[in-house]
Amino acid sequence: MDKSAFLTAKNSTFTPVTGLAFFAIASGFLMSLIPLSLTSFNMDNSLTAWLASIFYLGILVGTLGVQSVITNSGHRLALILFLSLLIATILLMLMLPVAWVWLAARFIAGIAVAGVFVVVESWLLMADSAKQRAKRLGLYMMSLYGGSALGQLAIGSIGINGLTPFFCVIGLLLIAVLPPLLVKTGQPLQLQHQKIGLKEARRISTPAIIGCLVSGMLLGPIYGLMPSYINTQLASTDKTAFLMAVIIIGGMLIQPLVSFLSVRVSKSLLMALFCLLGTIGIVGVLDGKSILIISMSYFILGASCFALYPIAITLACETIGVEKIVAATELMLLSYSVGSVFGPVIAEHSNRSAHSLILYLGFVLTTTSIYMLLKSLHKTHSGQTPAIG
Repeated sequence: MDKSAFLTAKNSTFTPVTGLAFFAIASGFLMSLIPLSLTSFNMDNSLTAWLASIFYLGILVGTLGVQSVITNSGHRLALILFLSLLIATILLMLMLPVAWVWLAARFIAGIAVAGVFVVVESWLLMADSAKQRAKRLGLYMMSLYGGSALGQLAIGSIGINGLTPFFCVIGLLLIAVLPPLLVKTGQPLQLQHQKIGLKEARRISTPAIIGCLVSGMLLGPIYGLMPSYINTQLASTDKTAFLMAVIIIGGMLIQPLVSFLSVRVSKSLLMALFCLLGTIGIVGVLDGKSILIISMSYFILGASCFALYPIAITLACETIGVEKIVAATELMLLSYSVGSVFGPVIAEHSNRSAHSLILYLGFVLTTTSIYMLLKSLHKTHSGQTPAIG
């Protein structure tokens, strides 16, 4: 048995996927809860965009140190550590509900979430074939987005005021800690994970890096600003929770199709088509007159935006050895984080329109679709195999 097959045999999906599912429910609830609960803690709503951006800045910083934690402690203990750190940041926010403490706590939370993402993604991507990697990443994305959608629905049933919603988030995160805490087998072997050198980084597909960057530029504002935008437009917490759930359910349900197509179609072309689909969703959000049309448009928007990251990261990992998977996922998450840091601030201040967020998303989707289409056509004309991306 070769090394990659041996690693796969030892590598179970139960612990990372189960822990991720409860983490996603908690995280989905928390991402919408924070901007909607500011007034109940006597803080200004103008803090919303900065809380979103500093959180993603924390993710960006966190990606730089995750590999050393995994190398020294292994995937299982690293997952426990990062989930525990996230719980500590929520407790800090509740104990000291002032703006600068929340900003600091969300920065640290970003570092913890970066750790969770890199640990789980690299755990699942340590497989011996592109098909198995796509299948595992599809399972990862479905768990992540399905949990996030359930978390959005908690806004309506649990509410956004007081300490109770935050204690519910902490409870879910404690449940997420249990699988890696209790199940001590099934993690990848503790390799000496190798870094990716500058020359090797240059060989990673540019569309893969751009895809992760754009994914951050889209999902950062969607998570950080969309709850406030929808609430302002519809003046209903229940409808806000419902439409946020619709966006994320769209992202979840598209994952099996993404897994199926990503090993059969040029990944650059696939990202171009999903961005085009997202542009159609933007038009529906702006022009929709009924809640049905608006809901369908948000579903399409979610499906397109959440499809980009798994396509991009599988494209990046196609030619990477198993010992460099952690470094590759760090690099892709770093690209995602750069987009996520600047996305909310740009979307908030791009223009004075009440629909500035939606117009920003439409611009990013349209320009990315054109870029990916041109890259796909260039690869086809240069004689490269389309399925490679």
